[in-house]
Amino acid sequence: MPASAPPLRDAASVKQRILTGARKHFLAHGFRSVTMDELAAELGMSKKTLYAHFPSKGVLLETVMNQKFGEIESDLDRITSDKSRDFPAALRDLLSCVQCHAEEIRPPFVRDVRREKPELFQLVETRRRKLIQEHFGKVLNHGRKTGLIRKDLAVDLIVEILLGTVEAIVNPEKLDQFGLTPRSGFETVLSVILEGVVTEEGKTQR
Repeated sequence: MPASAPPLRDAASVKQRILTGARKHFLAHGFRSVTMDELAAELGMSKKTLYAHFPSKGVLLETVMNQKFGEIESDLDRITSDKSRDFPAALRDLLSCVQCHAEEIRPPFVRDVRREKPELFQLVETRRRKLIQEHFGKVLNHGRKTGLIRKDLAVDLIVEILLGTVEAIVNPEKLDQFGLTPRSGFETVLSVILEGVVTEEGKTQR
């Protein structure tokens, strides 16, 4: 009799173990430095098992990135949907969330994606832009209503300035040039931009 298929729960568990191992390696060291064969050996499974879940390293990479962005979006949505947070608390939690997620992504990964997978890099930038527009826009609008964001600047303009600066600085060339990591790059940009748009009252509340 043919062998029965493994339970779906076991298959899901194996798939998640592969994602966890790949994510740890890819985001910290880049994805060029490990082959699928090496990853299978590192995870203690056969190449057949690995390829049954992810037919190529490109598919695995894209799945890792989708998982990462899903987590970021979920965390940001949780923060900006909480009506009990006042503007300083929401902004502080939003910055902390962005910094925490950026910490996991190291320069070798950003370089590899830009050089080897430009279409995926463009997708990353598009999704990053959407998250900043949506969530920082929501928090800044809240701050404007409570008098803690300058009224002489349109919120949409503030967000565009923030986006433009992030795209100009948080990229492989500039990170290397200034000796920054993705996290420290984000921290610098957010500090410079947001310090300039918060009112004096808002600064004292932060």
